[in-house]
Amino acid sequence: MNRALVIAEHLQGKLNPSTAKCVSCAQGIGEAEIDIAVLAADAGTVAAEAAALAGVRRVLTVTRPENAEALAAVWAPQLAALAKSRGYTHLFGPSTTFGKDLMPRIAATLGVGQISDVMAVQSAYKYRRPVYASNAIITVEAPADAIVVATVRVASFQPVAGGGNAAIEAVQVDAALPTHTRFISRSAANADRPDLQTAARVVSGGRALASAENFKLMYQLADTMGAAVGASRAAVDAGYAANELQVGQTGKIIAPELYMALGISGAIQHLTGIKDARTIVAINKDSEAPIFEVADIGLVGDLFVIVPELERLIRARKAS
Repeated sequence: MNRALVIAEHLQGKLNPSTAKCVSCAQGIGEAEIDIAVLAADAGTVAAEAAALAGVRRVLTVTRPENAEALAAVWAPQLAALAKSRGYTHLFGPSTTFGKDLMPRIAATLGVGQISDVMAVQSAYKYRRPVYASNAIITVEAPADAIVVATVRVASFQPVAGGGNAAIEAVQVDAALPTHTRFISRSAANADRPDLQTAARVVSGGRALASAENFKLMYQLADTMGAAVGASRAAVDAGYAANELQVGQTGKIIAPELYMALGISGAIQHLTGIKDARTIVAINKDSEAPIFEVADIGLVGDLFVIVPELERLIRARKAS
């Protein structure tokens, strides 16, 4: 019997939707018991959310003051010890900034390789993942005599439904914690906007915005739509937008219902990050821009004219 442990990603007492997508991935390995690990200083609310996910057998909570912040160096030895003591065959975490920091440390602690960006499960030890900026898909097979540690490409999986009623169990983990890593402070984007990696709607700006001041157009439109804000690498490198807003191969891989690319040419590295979006809308004054090849809806024109008009129309519709 396979036993899978999904690592819960959470912040400020709320479970990240990426966890439900990791459970969906874990269900693909066939006959398996699926548990969720919640590390926190106070795991109550998050554990209750995790227990409500369909298909979850048990939620294991590891509560201690050191777990108040998601520090990979602190969490990794605890999760590795938990996996070994409970006999888990698989450990899954999201391929988010959180997961990419944490899961390799767990793999190294366990002395195994990591499978990155799992996008499909073929069997308990065989997975498909993208390479070469998603231009090719390869099948990788993990050894059956070692624990599988993998990050899940959350854009490739639908979240499991709610309605579950898993048992919640508090556990103690015997693991030495490092002293060289400590939490100093947190700098976060506007908490009033949806999270970029899980938002249903995303408005993204590119180099054509020409300045950080002009990039405020993205925030205004996003707030009108209730959308998250993203940016191309060119816009980030130019200093128009913060690094955490970067979408693409070297940024965040997202799969919103609606993705609006404003002033983004559509380099292959950017398209890698949005290929799973349900509907792509592109606005660019260059009719030959590559973004139009993948866009479901394309509009050739000046975004500085079009975006304010879009915002006006959305506000008028809301008011009517």
